Amino acid sequence: MRRAPAMSRFTVVIADNRYASYHEEESVLREVDAGVEIFASSSAAQARKTFAAADAILVNLFPMTADIIEGLQKCRVISRYGVGYDNVDVETATRKGIWVARVPDYCFEDVADHALALLLACVRKIPYKDRMVREGRWNLHKDQPCYRMAGRTLGIIGYGNAGRCLHRKVFGFGFARVLVCDPNVRASVIKAAGAVPVPLSTLLTEADYISLHIPLTPETRHLIGARELAKMKRGVILVNTSRGHVVDEPALAESLRDGHLAGAGLDVFEEEPVPRGSLLRTLDNVIFTDHAGWYSEESVVELKTKAAQNVAAVLAGGAPAYPVNSI
Repeated sequence: MRRAPAMSRFTVVIADNRYASYHEEESVLREVDAGVEIFASSSAAQARKTFAAADAILVNLFPMTADIIEGLQKCRVISRYGVGYDNVDVETATRKGIWVARVPDYCFEDVADHALALLLACVRKIPYKDRMVREGRWNLHKDQPCYRMAGRTLGIIGYGNAGRCLHRKVFGFGFARVLVCDPNVRASVIKAAGAVPVPLSTLLTEADYISLHIPLTPETRHLIGARELAKMKRGVILVNTSRGHVVDEPALAESLRDGHLAGAGLDVFEEEPVPRGSLLRTLDNVIFTDHAGWYSEESVVELKTKAAQNVAAVLAGGAPAYPVNSI
């Protein structure tokens, strides 16, 4: 564990040691006389002891449970590296007068790029063809037919930053329609962008390709389950770069195995890394990536800087730029 400089006015604990350096955080926090302490353990008991005296916490994946938050004695803000915040007990933090913050706008270009890459790889069977060509196979279209994207319908579930960015990027592909389901976005906004606002049931039955861009909430957990998958056209391709738990994975695997879904491009999973016993790992019509949709070298710098800026703003007596709750 690396401790904060003894002369600093504030101590900011980084709850997961996931980066090679913390130059961005230290540079931002130095402006408010805050030093950084890196906590590199997975022990909840040790976390309670270390976090108790922290003025602020920067957290990635470490579970900030009610029990741990209850033990915070000085903490003013918990700032998460990322868009989601489902590993932070917001209710307990709010009750204790602790800001919870996030970084909702740092990687939407990267996520949209990744979703589009997964869609194209599924449509054109790129990983399969790569494997077969390396084995000396040829004329692979006889085994794995491909179908043209132009003239088909794309469905986007979730029209926040990443969903809108994906929509912008696909304008040149010649889709007949882009359907959007997002009850939190006005229909006029969706129409003005050139898409068609529809309820989920319509999108599921009419889209040829579906891309998920929604946060994980109690309402969205297993939003795509066996019933929703059955409503989809035969031959649909599903792309998920949002959160693993928004899809019922066993139901998805069955739909892919029986051929109802033609393919899936998955960057996120209910359990990460994907368990060896997962049925998904046995299927040729699934493309995996390692929860990397958020990543580019530029996005890492932006994420680290903005997460630290949330903390600095609170320690300076203000509010975070990207609050989750109200204090």
